[in-house]
Amino acid sequence: MQLPVQSQSTLYAEGWEAEAGPQDLVEIARAADRAGFDYLAGCDHVAVPRRLAAAMSTVWYDPVATLAFLAAATRRVRLLSHVAIVGLRHPLLTAKQYATLDHLSGGRLILGVGAGHVREEFEALGVDFRQRGTVLDECLDALRAALGPEEFPEHHGKLYDFEGLGQRPRPAQDRIPVWVGGSSPPAVRRAALKGDGWLPQGDPRDRLPGQIARIRELREQAGVRGPFTVGAITEPLYVGTPRWEVGRRTLTGGPQELAESLRAYRAMGVHQVQVRFRSRSRDELTDQIRQFGQEVAPLLT
Repeated sequence: MQLPVQSQSTLYAEGWEAEAGPQDLVEIARAADRAGFDYLAGCDHVAVPRRLAAAMSTVWYDPVATLAFLAAATRRVRLLSHVAIVGLRHPLLTAKQYATLDHLSGGRLILGVGAGHVREEFEALGVDFRQRGTVLDECLDALRAALGPEEFPEHHGKLYDFEGLGQRPRPAQDRIPVWVGGSSPPAVRRAALKGDGWLPQGDPRDRLPGQIARIRELREQAGVRGPFTVGAITEPLYVGTPRWEVGRRTLTGGPQELAESLRAYRAMGVHQVQVRFRSRSRDELTDQIRQFGQEVAPLLT
């Protein structure tokens, strides 16, 4: 699940999140950890321009700091950046941050990356917004080297060139999974050819089969082998019968009803689903997480 509180876009933030803080994040993360959730995710925006602030808000916790904070409060749940705009930073800086996070968390990192969409962020940090796809492509190659096993990683490219520079601690994992976010044709191609997984950005159910088929086709044509994780973001969920207005798109009902609906994703070729629960308070959210873990999740296997 994507963490609430740490990003508060009007597209999905609940009213109670505006007054929430670090302890709420800790309690939510611990509830997800106890309930057997696979990962917790945090978003990445350095700064939001005034023209977008009303819709996006300016509340965007730094993902590295947030996930490291929650790593210390949890035991087994994995930690996903969904997504890190890695093109805004030099790959050695990104590698230092996320290698340290993986080391401190005992190997729980999943690095989710994306190209970004806010022009002003790129301009403020001196990165060409128009070339962000090209920048991300090389960043991925450079990060593969910098997050690998070598103490002195090496990469020679058009944008980044480094060797003979040591970085420790190394990641705890032999290979950090890299999931690529986005649903545009370039993003899907990037995920297929350079990623270990794909994080779609709001694709409805009827669009997913075509996207998944395209990924398989691209990987087969390029001869790319190895495990690949296909993700999906579900509709908003509410376990049980809500006594308040949760929105017409929200999936509601008992465990069997919800599980039957979510199993349809597996039939499409999806391996993991990211869920978001409707809630009016932190306690209602943690109760939803608990119910889902106890009553719905066992029916999905």
